[in-house]
Amino acid sequence: MGGVRRWLTAAAGALALTAGLVATGPQASAAGLTQITGFGSNPGNLSMYAYVPDGLPAGAPLVVALHGCTQSANDYYANSGWPKFADRYGFALVFPQTGSANNANSCFNWFEPGDSTRGQGEALSIRQMVDKAVAQYGSDRGRVYVTGLSAGGGMTANMLAAYPDVFAGGAVDSGLPASCATSVSAAYTCMYSPPDRTPAQWGDLVRAAAPAGTGSWPRVAIWQGTSDTTVVPANATELRDQWTNVWGLGQTPSRTETLSGGTTLSVYDDAAGRPAVEVYSVSGMKHGLAVDPGSGAEQCGTAGTYYLDTICSSFHTARFWGLDGVGGGETPGTLPAPTGLTVTATTDTTAALRWNAVAGAASYDVHRGGTKVGTTTSVSFTDTGLATGTTYGYTVAAVDAAGKTGAASSPVTATTTGYTPTCHTASNYDHTVAGRAYQSGGYTYAMGSGQAMGLWNTFTSHTLRQTSAGYYVVADSGCSS
Repeated sequence: MGGVRRWLTAAAGALALTAGLVATGPQASAAGLTQITGFGSNPGNLSMYAYVPDGLPAGAPLVVALHGCTQSANDYYANSGWPKFADRYGFALVFPQTGSANNANSCFNWFEPGDSTRGQGEALSIRQMVDKAVAQYGSDRGRVYVTGLSAGGGMTANMLAAYPDVFAGGAVDSGLPASCATSVSAAYTCMYSPPDRTPAQWGDLVRAAAPAGTGSWPRVAIWQGTSDTTVVPANATELRDQWTNVWGLGQTPSRTETLSGGTTLSVYDDAAGRPAVEVYSVSGMKHGLAVDPGSGAEQCGTAGTYYLDTICSSFHTARFWGLDGVGGGETPGTLPAPTGLTVTATTDTTAALRWNAVAGAASYDVHRGGTKVGTTTSVSFTDTGLATGTTYGYTVAAVDAAGKTGAASSPVTATTTGYTPTCHTASNYDHTVAGRAYQSGGYTYAMGSGQAMGLWNTFTSHTLRQTSAGYYVVADSGCSS
């Protein structure tokens, strides 16, 4: 039966990603990405990888990120942009990984009831990974989120439906509605011509998948390219209908916004005025994950096959979930974001900040990595007790006289002093094994800087200079430590 199942799932291998990016070597070798074993009975035969920022305190959020077909945990870690925001806002990342033993093209089996329903197969394995991470990292069970691309997006929708008691929010990127398909043939129908069910019919599928009596639902972001011919844009419409109905909302947005990258955001607020469902429609984008390479505060990821240079979806999703530390699940205040946030000085263990005053502010909350580290009535703050040679991300938000926190400032980073650079000369293969570089599509890139290093093999060699923790630059012309 296992052989028949693999043959059937191979027929669905065209789902989402059918060319390129087939894994060709050691999985999850990037610096900071660690394989975790012993996370449960693992009935879905998955592998668990995790990325945890240095010094992450107990009680931090947890994000589970599901790769697309033919991809791996390492590939998604290296290109999706999520580690950048884990560092900035302070949360743990878990990257589940499937493989060819489950599906010929390494797709999560979102269309198989035995893998995508509560308490079974891959879905249960992912749930067990959450339990392991909570136990190992002290993650906050009330702030666990799941996101995924394509087949990973389809599995994300099913996880949100099956485990609304586990996930506070989710993001379906180029994916499909929960319980859209329960067979291989139905999977193709969903991809290319999804059923035109009523919102109530779609909502009923979620309610049927969830534990009886569920009354609290995750907040859902939906990302879709308008030129996607693999998972057609109609899926985003059906996803919107499904989750707005679950929340008891209509299908007319509370408001719309125009974002970068040709993106239109439609927001559907709950009764308290907080966004419950958000739909991001990216004009002209084909099938893949929206990224925006660069060092800017709202940029992330690496462009490539199925990583499309448009807008940083990970940044906007993290803010939608409140991972930037503002709001905390409460109705936000109306004060604008402070401007001019700058780092004025650093030492081995401190970072000094300053910003412009906000009219009407009674005080200011300072967040490091998404966790509030101080409140001040002035427009300056010095954070203390930091690690030497470490980079931290900060935001500031104004608090009004009623204690309501307004919008967060644009983030800044501060790096404490005291780090001694080191140099390493080795083959591209050995650099990846050592965690100084990563490979994608048969090519090698320096960890942190993302600089291209050529083919991933044992014959091509480079010298890398580590300038800060986890950050390497190519230094073939000369490197002094």
